[in-house]
Amino acid sequence: MFSKACEYGIRATLHIAAQSLQGKRVVLPEIAKAIDSPEPFTAKILQQLAKNKLVQSNKGPNGGFSISEKDLERIKLKDLVLAIDGEGLFTECGLGLKTCDELAPCPIHHTFKPIRTQIIAMLETTSLKTLSSQLEAGDAVLKV
Repeated sequence: MFSKACEYGIRATLHIAAQSLQGKRVVLPEIAKAIDSPEPFTAKILQQLAKNKLVQSNKGPNGGFSISEKDLERIKLKDLVLAIDGEGLFTECGLGLKTCDELAPCPIHHTFKPIRTQIIAMLETTSLKTLSSQLEAGDAVLKV
């Protein structure tokens, strides 16, 4: 459903969010290790997230990545998906066909449409604060 970059981006952002709740900034090597992602790939993803103002990047000896308390509430999963994967999940055919709509549906169109609607609703309403709070409470994990 998500690209590998998007999966790592969501995981990285959630790790940063959980650490930000504790007032900590997180450096790239720690993030990559925490989400089990190659460091160069993680760096590229974090650069994209910072460019889209979904994480803050601070340089220097006290630098690292963080997310403000206000932004933890504001940022929804949909923002992350759009920043990394674009609108494809929200608009494209479930089978990747160029033309797929009510008039010329692919074989899964009518089954996939309500599922996509539910996924979009979840992505639009789920905040980083909600998910990072689950991590902080030990109710969820990012790495097994």
